[in-house]
Amino acid sequence: MNILFLCSHNACRSILAEAIFRHVAKALGVKAQIYSAGSTPRGQVHPLTLHYLTDWQINTVGLTSKSWDDLAAMTPDLVISVCDQAAGESCPVWFGKAVKAHWSLPDPTRAGLSEVEQQREFAALLQALQQRAEALFQMTSNADSAALAAIEKRFPVTKE
Repeated sequence: MNILFLCSHNACRSILAEAIFRHVAKALGVKAQIYSAGSTPRGQVHPLTLHYLTDWQINTVGLTSKSWDDLAAMTPDLVISVCDQAAGESCPVWFGKAVKAHWSLPDPTRAGLSEVEQQREFAALLQALQQRAEALFQMTSNADSAALAAIEKRFPVTKE
């Protein structure tokens, strides 16, 4: 299974999803190629993203902020955008053949959050993404958008 996570800047949420899904796939023995990209990439992974992934003992080797143009040869089976539409963010749209879903995830690096609030939001994303990865990998390879939406509802991002 080839999975692609998309967001605008590919600096935090899509990187978190990529790393956490790889981590869970490895732990479950699932063969999957997991990538992330952005429509207007920042060019570097947000330092807090790397900090928290390292704290959680999730491999950060090879994580880079990249354009979806860099993955033009990839043929994903599943594309999940992770921008927060509730915050008015516009998400990139993938026009290739693939099952597509949108998981609205808040940006834990957005302006105005205290250090404690950022820590809580990163922890909530870790928990939700781990649960979603486990649920997805337990499904068959015939996952569709409705099934992915059900996973999002079952494992929401909640702040402690």
